[in-house]
Amino acid sequence: MDEESARFDLLVDEAWPAPGRVEAAGWVYRHAEGVTKRANSVLALGECADLPRAVDRAERFYADLGQPCVFSVGMGATPGLDEELGRRGYRIVDPTLVMTRTPASAGLAAGAVVEDAPSERWLRTWWGVDGGRHRDTGDVPARTWGERILTGVPAGYVLLDEGAVGRAVPQGRWVGIYCMAVEPRVRRRGLGAAVLRTLLDWGGRRGADSAYLVVTEANAAARALYEREGFTVEGRYHYRVRP
Repeated sequence: MDEESARFDLLVDEAWPAPGRVEAAGWVYRHAEGVTKRANSVLALGECADLPRAVDRAERFYADLGQPCVFSVGMGATPGLDEELGRRGYRIVDPTLVMTRTPASAGLAAGAVVEDAPSERWLRTWWGVDGGRHRDTGDVPARTWGERILTGVPAGYVLLDEGAVGRAVPQGRWVGIYCMAVEPRVRRRGLGAAVLRTLLDWGGRRGADSAYLVVTEANAAARALYEREGFTVEGRYHYRVRP
């Protein structure tokens, strides 16, 4: 595997850890009861001697779970994977940008407190903005799966009382920005920028010299915010979903 091309595939996988992980010949089958495609998709990196057979195995794995087979296709994806999935009729979903910024912090923190665990209010705010599309499908509520993902690695959590949250994951020289969410009733007040600056400052004080985040291409408002705060596009990925 080319570690450089797969850098952001690996960082995102580490920062958003699926509670269920099965490794198969260099690929990782991730599952979390359907909560987020990121945690319920195949991370397929590196060379593969028999690509069609490897895809067949992945399809059987998710079929046994009763979940759709989804692949994350990023910059480090197995050569030929996207074409193979296209031939099988997999559709492209959620084209996503990887955006980066150097330095991680410019000393523009809003002064909010960064906690080492999400409070109940933090979870309610985040889930209220981003979790509505997920439905309870088993004995464990969908939001609980989301909480397991969030707390699977050390991270910092910001909550602004007005109704905005964010999460930062320290990863060596990088800090990953996740879960940026502002309640609809208080948007366009600069709360997203305040959360982002606080997280960037927190990451910088923990040794990060660069920051990254991921945002769907369709999310024009979030992209505009990140561009104003100095982020530029470093790469892209998308999902392939079996019909």
